[in-house]
Amino acid sequence: MTVTDSPREASKLGQFSWALFDWANQPFFTVVTTFIFAPYFANVMVGDPVRGQAAWAFTQSTSGILIALMSPFLGAMADAGGRRKPYILVFQALLFAGCAALWWAYPDRPELAAPIGWAIVLATVGAEMSIVFNNAQLPNIVRPERMGWLSGFGWGMGYVGGLIALGLVLAAQFSLGPDPSHTLERLTGPASALWLAVFVLPMFLFTPDLAKDRRLPLLECARQGGRSLLTTVRRLRHYRNALTYLVAFMLYNDGLAAIIAFGGVYASATFGWPTMTLGIFGIILTVFAIPGAFLGGRLDDLLGSKRTVQLAIAGVIVATVGIVGVTADRVLFVIPAAPLDPARGLFGSAQEKVFMAFALLLGFCMGPMQAASRTLIGRLAPQGMTGEFYGLFALSGRATAWMAPTAIGIITMATQSNRLGVACVLFFLVLGFCLLWTVREERAAAIR
Repeated sequence: MTVTDSPREASKLGQFSWALFDWANQPFFTVVTTFIFAPYFANVMVGDPVRGQAAWAFTQSTSGILIALMSPFLGAMADAGGRRKPYILVFQALLFAGCAALWWAYPDRPELAAPIGWAIVLATVGAEMSIVFNNAQLPNIVRPERMGWLSGFGWGMGYVGGLIALGLVLAAQFSLGPDPSHTLERLTGPASALWLAVFVLPMFLFTPDLAKDRRLPLLECARQGGRSLLTTVRRLRHYRNALTYLVAFMLYNDGLAAIIAFGGVYASATFGWPTMTLGIFGIILTVFAIPGAFLGGRLDDLLGSKRTVQLAIAGVIVATVGIVGVTADRVLFVIPAAPLDPARGLFGSAQEKVFMAFALLLGFCMGPMQAASRTLIGRLAPQGMTGEFYGLFALSGRATAWMAPTAIGIITMATQSNRLGVACVLFFLVLGFCLLWTVREERAAAIR
């Protein structure tokens, strides 16, 4: 028996609750893996910017390998059993546990890089795998012509949640003042766990799950899911258009994830930004990302998912070139700039102003790129196979997710240059952009 996609829309509350899932999960990505905890891990806990960036890169690559191995099989299991929420619950619990463990990331303790790194891996796997199953609900709760809007609305909600979380971090930093024990940075993990526990509840309560009446035993779900996945893999040549898109997404998404993850680490190492400045940087970037995500949802429905993604990738490529073109004494690679003044104001140097300009372009483009990519796989997936294809979507998003962080780590250590390490993401962005041109935006016919 094949699970088919439901033609009925969820209620407005159910759709809003689905979008609130992004809000619930975003502080982990915004506060922990991007702007606050990641630079703290690399530059304060490990204590050496080069070794710290390499250590962080390898936590991300390990997460990517695990997600790549798990996601397609578990997605196929969910399609076989019909229900997605039990899987979401398990992986959200892993995210909660991994975040809570970050409290023990004490400063100047490089020997903690391994255990804290494994906590990050646990949290990242939990977050990304639960997103696989939440994404798979999208085609079942909204009409196809409104998928782009709801996907963009979800990303926008996520960015708003991340913005508020960053604002709370800055308010706490202002209240605490200088803190040698770095309590605030260590609290970002447990606080993100608490935020998650509160705001993910509406999705579980109000968003309908598929095939509630089907309660196959877990072992049977695994058997059926495994058979279905093997069948799909054998027949991927019949889904060549969707396969091409998955490969393109695998490449450009890896580049985007890497520049987002390492942008704050690079800025902290280059300019010596403290937590307060990193928080302000994150807030400004997120402010620009919010309208980009909402606009991207509208453009998705008007221009199509593919064109929206293409425009966004082009913007991210330009932004990345500009970001890596800034160092402590130059902008745009060759233009000299005055040395950084330790007494300068917020973003007070020419280098920081140029860096911020390109970072804001990145922030504006990353929302449409992520939201329209999520919608596009929903438009390409055959009827009744959305969970499986969203599992493959997660696989394509993570199959090479270990490659960009690993490349960053290896190049950073080999050249002793943070800039050259980060610059390698351009390879992934440009190659994915070129491959996307060959994709047709049309739903594949299911082959059984």
